[in-house]
Amino acid sequence: MKSEAAQADVLDDETCARLESDLRSALRRKPAQEARLAGVLRALMPFSTRLRRAAVSLTDTLVRRGSFDRPLYAAAMRGLAAAEAPEASELIARALAEEGGGLATLSSACFSKASELKDPLLRAAVSRQAHVAFAAEVARLCRGESNGSAVVSLAPKIKESHRIALCAELFVPLLSGPVLPRAVTPALSVLREAERHLGRWLVLAEVARRAGDREPLEQARSRAESGPQSARAAWSFVAWALDPRSEHPSVRPNVELIARLSDRPSADKDTAFLFRLAQAKVPSARPMLETLARNALLGEENAVRAMRHLCRDYGQERYRKHLSEIAATPRRDPLRGLAAAALFDAGEREIALRAAEELAKTRHLSALAWGALVRAASTTGEELLTEARYRRVQLGWVE
Repeated sequence: MKSEAAQADVLDDETCARLESDLRSALRRKPAQEARLAGVLRALMPFSTRLRRAAVSLTDTLVRRGSFDRPLYAAAMRGLAAAEAPEASELIARALAEEGGGLATLSSACFSKASELKDPLLRAAVSRQAHVAFAAEVARLCRGESNGSAVVSLAPKIKESHRIALCAELFVPLLSGPVLPRAVTPALSVLREAERHLGRWLVLAEVARRAGDREPLEQARSRAESGPQSARAAWSFVAWALDPRSEHPSVRPNVELIARLSDRPSADKDTAFLFRLAQAKVPSARPMLETLARNALLGEENAVRAMRHLCRDYGQERYRKHLSEIAATPRRDPLRGLAAAALFDAGEREIALRAAEELAKTRHLSALAWGALVRAASTTGEELLTEARYRRVQLGWVE
């Protein structure tokens, strides 16, 4: 994923006005689709100064109310920190004063070098709640204010529910953020040893790998070669993920295996790892992609994503026609925006832009966002359908 620092103002006024109105309404009354609104805000903020100003006002109100558990708070605070907005540090400092401000605040602090956060983070690091103190210490490590000894002593005290929350709200965002110093790796080793979910183990391993620790890779390779027979295939994918330059696994992925390799609960049947394989053009991923594209086995959204990779990365040109038909069907707004983004990435920019223009007035929030992103990308030229954007816009996940 590319840097989320603020880019040129390329978001149209009509989309900004619609989102500003939705945000004002959300402050008056919590909407049923708040998570999706939050995800859309998070995805579009880098492209609009006006939207970032709205996020500042929103965050200020939510901090005053102490509403740190709302998806909109997490989206706005993280987005402002990632965009390096000048107001972010003051908002983070105020939130930290409220018993740490929750994991979204502590996660945002990892992305800020502002000196005014030093004392609030130090106070949060001595919290009686082990997971709050741990997250504060990780933020201090990111900022070069800790030697790592405290985070190592806190790791064994983390409860399972808090470890799951730390993985989703602290470590997943860090995979596209600052690289932690090597001093964090002993603490991550403790968390991995306690982790039974393979996808979360992989997240912790990737953070450690970025910090210069080779132990997770060696463990994964060892388990792929000599672990229980039933687990070797999964571990071979983990080893490849930790070292994508190595030979890719020849095992064909299936729904169960892919779900186990996601950082989300296995019951979600999240397909992120499949599309990670597809992005790398791994041949063994093609059969499952074709199954998803033909049968919509895991939903129409994943069928569209599979078509994108098949025509762009695997030379299956017939899927361009399928995507074009979806993008041109007026009664399929929930999918049209996603199909337009897929077409844009596959090189069919004229068709994608035509669909995006038609979606400018859609009532469907995700379709509105994809249309706006396609129009913005016609200026920036960047890839659109990244995993992070899909999670935010289509699923309303704001990590």
